[in-house]
Amino acid sequence: MYTTLISAADLAAHIDDPNWVVIDCRHDLVNLNAGRDGYIIGHIKGAVFADVETDLSGDKRGVDGAFRGRHPLPSRAVFIETLRRFGVNDGSQVVAYDAHGGMFAARLWWMLRWVGHEAVAVLDGGMAAWMAQGGAMETTEPVRQVGDIEARPTLVGTVNVGDVLDNLESQERVVVDARAADRFRGENETIDPVGGHIPGARNRFFKDNLAADGRFKRPEELRAELEPLVEDPSKAIMQCGSGVTACHNLLALEVAGLPGALLYPGSWSEWCADGGRPIATGN
Repeated sequence: MYTTLISAADLAAHIDDPNWVVIDCRHDLVNLNAGRDGYIIGHIKGAVFADVETDLSGDKRGVDGAFRGRHPLPSRAVFIETLRRFGVNDGSQVVAYDAHGGMFAARLWWMLRWVGHEAVAVLDGGMAAWMAQGGAMETTEPVRQVGDIEARPTLVGTVNVGDVLDNLESQERVVVDARAADRFRGENETIDPVGGHIPGARNRFFKDNLAADGRFKRPEELRAELEPLVEDPSKAIMQCGSGVTACHNLLALEVAGLPGALLYPGSWSEWCADGGRPIATGN
């Protein structure tokens, strides 16, 4: 069972295994059609396509009408139906990949754990690693039988905006923001309407989890970098712009042997939507 990362070579050895489900998570936060367009041009043999905006996200407004962020989680029941459509069974080994160092694939990795499915891994190095070792590609979309996956007790934890507000007072948990340093400081904000960060948050740009070749750094290297930042992972909250790249930091923590951190799915996009919530800028 692969539960964090998988190499291109190991995936190639199982590419025709019917119990394996490969899912293409390519996406672009500005050009929302880029992922699907890339998939049509060519994708890993047998891979199905997951749209970050629809398959991996839910309604942006809650039942109370409040904005939940740019990529709020769908209900677990809706996500299970999506996974069944992808052909995922209870016994499936799922492999998620993208062309962005795991930026979007990590979201699917986390969501599968959210519904209790442990056998899920991110392709280390993504599409580039697959193509570099001559991995099989195709342009046709596979037809898979509907899967039978069932929701099981979650393997991960979340917090909501109220929990994060309460934490401003208690300071029981450290908040770690996965966005680039300039956006964290409140500079060059081009996605959300307000720049800045949650007061007291620390910054860990998700791309710092990667080595120069686009693969994740070694576990011991990640641990040396992350342990001083999060101290006790069970008392850490991971967030970003909209709950996507925060999952990359959660995956890095898992690879480093530091499990247990929580995800704030609404992240900065939900936080800054209410002018009554405090905002910090700078470092």
